[in-house]
This record gives sequence, C-alpha cells and structure tokens, in this order.
Amino acid sequence: MDSNRIKGEAKKVKGSIKEAAGKITGDRSLEAEGVAEKAAGTVQSAAGKATDKIRDAVRK
Repeated sequence: MDSNRIKGEAKKVKGSIKEAAGKITGDRSLEAEGVAEKAAGTVQSAAGKATDKIRDAVRK
C-alpha cells in the first residue's frame, strides 16, 4: 500500500475533526481549514491509489 494512501486518509480524518470543531464552536476559519484539509487528503489518497494500481499492473 502506498504511503500517500495512508497519509491522505489521515488528512481526511483530521480535516473532518477540524470541520466539526469549527461548526460546533462557530469558528468559520477552522471549519474552512478542515474542509480544505479533507479535500487535500482526498487528492493525496487518490494519488496513492493510482500509484498502487500502476505498481500492481507492472508486477503482473
């Protein structure tokens, strides 16, 4: 499993927590930061999945 997948999923979780904390506290800046971090995690995770698929295809 590519490390980008793991790091991306971790960013998504961290972003979700920040987003929820921002909503609860009414801190729009923190909420926006969480949304952005979730999006970055999604992209990084997708890059890791693509790397895994390429690696698997080369091994066959």
